[in-house]
Amino acid sequence: MRLNKILVNLGEGATLARDVGKSGNLRALASMLGPAFRGLVLQRGKGEALTSMKVDYAAAFDWRYRREFPAMAKLYEAAKTSQWNASVDIDWSRTVDPNNAERPLLPDSFLPMAELPSFKKATLAERNKQVHSLLAWLLSQFLHGEQGALFAAAQVTEAVPWLDAKLYGSTQVVDEGRHVEVFHTYLTRKLGKLYEINDNLYVIIDALMTDSRWDVKFLGMQIMIEGLALGAFGTIRQLTGDPLLRDILKYVITDEARHVHYGVLALGEFYTRELSEKERREREDWAFEVALLLRNRFLAHEFYDEFYAHAMPRARWNETVTDSGMMVFFRKTMFKRIIPNLKRIGLLSDRVRARYEQAGLLGFEHGKAAPELTAEDLLND
Repeated sequence: MRLNKILVNLGEGATLARDVGKSGNLRALASMLGPAFRGLVLQRGKGEALTSMKVDYAAAFDWRYRREFPAMAKLYEAAKTSQWNASVDIDWSRTVDPNNAERPLLPDSFLPMAELPSFKKATLAERNKQVHSLLAWLLSQFLHGEQGALFAAAQVTEAVPWLDAKLYGSTQVVDEGRHVEVFHTYLTRKLGKLYEINDNLYVIIDALMTDSRWDVKFLGMQIMIEGLALGAFGTIRQLTGDPLLRDILKYVITDEARHVHYGVLALGEFYTRELSEKERREREDWAFEVALLLRNRFLAHEFYDEFYAHAMPRARWNETVTDSGMMVFFRKTMFKRIIPNLKRIGLLSDRVRARYEQAGLLGFEHGKAAPELTAEDLLND
């Protein structure tokens, strides 16, 4: 790795450590330092066909097979009747044409580079190439996130203490495997392009995989990342002109609605009955730090390296993306889903409200939490 790249990576790691340290919670900071070093400095997600992560958690067996969680049992029944087959329920014969002006992959108003002079001066073919690549970058990160969700769902199914939750968790493992299949198929067969994982997404997945606390895995994946995914999937589904992608996202959103509901039911029960106040505060601070990472740090650097690194410094690109219509819309839609769920599970107390307000996120607290929303609500939002 070149020296200048190492220095840039160290700077990214230092910035993340400073951001995570804002809460003053040393446990939250410590949980991120190892993943930050592996993801931002060593870039373990780049240039490797396979990455191994050590996991340390306890699998909980219930030898009495108690069925004492009616709301979870109801969700399990819904999951069993809502399975779909990506091979036959989606019409893969449809062509995806990045140059079809009547069905643009993404509208210009959504593009972070739309106002850059070099983009405006580019030929139509070059602009279409960039739009095609930006969508491939976005969907690649969805794919990598779904693989993380697949592993997290398997881990939590082992570790969660209620049998009804284990039974539901088994359906989510199937769902997440299907999501990996469907996004990989679209990227490789229709777009013909797959990007490596974003370093910051790698940090969060590493932190979740290697944390020994099952509920933190659950909190990070079911509430934070799945909440972000619901917002992102809904945004892309509204904006894309590609009917195949719209159909894929309709199916995926229907699954994700159950997944977030699952997280709210399980963590609401656990946090109100099982945790000490100190432990609850640790989770509250950790969730806030992850919220900031989700809001601030997904800046499409892999896309930038391909198309704009020669034309502008990374700092200017970061400002361009942060202020773009794409990121403004993403922040609005993803936190519209995340914040009400944090409130429902007891992680939006008065001690952190000021932090969320300062971050511009508190306005979403009165929205509906996952148990109050149907898949139809999310598809029509």
